[in-house]
Amino acid sequence: MTKKIVALVDGSIYSHSVCENAGWIAARTGASVELLHVLGRREGADSADLSGSIALGARSALLEELTKLDEQRAKLQQQRGRAILDDAKAVLQQAGASDVTARLRIADILETVAEAEAEADMLVIGKRGEAADFAKLHLGSNIERIIRASHKPVFVAARGFREPRRLLIAFDGGPSSMKAAAYCAENPLFAGLECHLLMAGENTPERRRKLEDATALFASAGREMKAFLASTAPETAIAEHVEAQGIDLLAMGAYGHSRIRSLIIGSTTTEMIRSCKVPVVLFR
Repeated sequence: MTKKIVALVDGSIYSHSVCENAGWIAARTGASVELLHVLGRREGADSADLSGSIALGARSALLEELTKLDEQRAKLQQQRGRAILDDAKAVLQQAGASDVTARLRIADILETVAEAEAEADMLVIGKRGEAADFAKLHLGSNIERIIRASHKPVFVAARGFREPRRLLIAFDGGPSSMKAAAYCAENPLFAGLECHLLMAGENTPERRRKLEDATALFASAGREMKAFLASTAPETAIAEHVEAQGIDLLAMGAYGHSRIRSLIIGSTTTEMIRSCKVPVVLFR
């Protein structure tokens, strides 16, 4: 049962979609929503030590003026952050969320998210942050770090919001994908959605058995689910199924291998977040 959602907003083009998706989740589950905008310590600090960047012989008046400018910049960043939160709260309420709080933090983003998610059931973030390189489809270091560090389901919003009607669970039989299947079978968030479960790879007795185990989860919860087994690579099978079946929401396990191994052989998780045009719910 989803009781509390933490939605991260940064003023990027994805923030509106984050709020609409969080509002959709809240309306279906009755969950409260905490809006969170995080300023890095350098952005939100009241002042900074600029002496290291001032050449020898500079007048103290110049140093004082630069310090004042830095203070003004920090205050403007905080005012902007509060404005972003005010706008986000209005979008959320319009989307159906009734219990909404907002918080501005000046801290490390990973520390803040870890603290916030301890009391939450789900995180909602945008696929790319404010500084993302859209030409290169770059996810942004903070987003990947948050997903890797989080112990709660992470809902990654796409650029535009469309109310989900069809859900696809990317299933490999591992612990995280089984967790995703169980969550989707039991949580009221997904009640009434047309649910597909897709397993990619060789058609073996072991894979069929795991597919049957996942199917049993839905049957025990009194929900219907269509199971599919594809022979192509996971990235290809998922992308083709999303397109062919009109999937609105993808659920999958996140980062099954270490960061070092992902650097060597790539990561299905990162590739799907980057290339998929629908929201993705990730489970660790």
